Amino acid sequence: MAENKNADLAAEKKAKAAEAAARKKAAAEDKKGESAPLPKGYVPNMKKKYRESVAPELMKEFSYTSTMQIPRIVKVIVSMGVGEAKENKKILDAAVEDLSQITGQHAVKTKAKKSIATFKIRQGQEIGCKVTLRGSYMWEFLDRLMNSALPRVKDFRGVNANAFDGHGNYSLGLTEQIIFPEIDFDKIEKIMGLNIAIVTTARTDKEAKSLLAKMGMPFRK
Repeated sequence: MAENKNADLAAEKKAKAAEAAARKKAAAEDKKGESAPLPKGYVPNMKKKYRESVAPELMKEFSYTSTMQIPRIVKVIVSMGVGEAKENKKILDAAVEDLSQITGQHAVKTKAKKSIATFKIRQGQEIGCKVTLRGSYMWEFLDRLMNSALPRVKDFRGVNANAFDGHGNYSLGLTEQIIFPEIDFDKIEKIMGLNIAIVTTARTDKEAKSLLAKMGMPFRK
């Protein structure tokens, strides 16, 4: 009996050690590809612009009675759908690498929530990747998007001004990741599109559009 008990304890201890090692490995993989932390006290130019000019202009435009009513950007979600991942895992790994370079944060793989026989997709299958940006990384990404990436789109005439969801959030689709200066065209595995969702605290689409326009979003007229 004592021998069996000791064997069970040893097996349990070994299992816990293996689990801890797996968690440590997963954490290391999550950190892989992340850029260095931003300097302490650093304030992105876009954040300064919002505080110093955009917020006061919105306050005046919509006659808010409190600064808490002024719309602000909460987070930006950047994602890539990689349908080919079900046949070629290398394409998905390349998408993760590209998205990590574009955003400055390590991208996580996303899985199918349900099976779709038509597209030969199984529930739980890895079919894309995404990054959720907040704080300084969010402001830096928006700066690069509006001032560097979008102007590089061929025959660019502005982004769709009607892509709001009715709750003050805006979605934008791009067909090529190579418009971002961080991507080296000679090293990419495949040209892929990406989706960008900008989440704000605006109560209406009109307020959200005014916020983004003042931040520099080049809406099509």
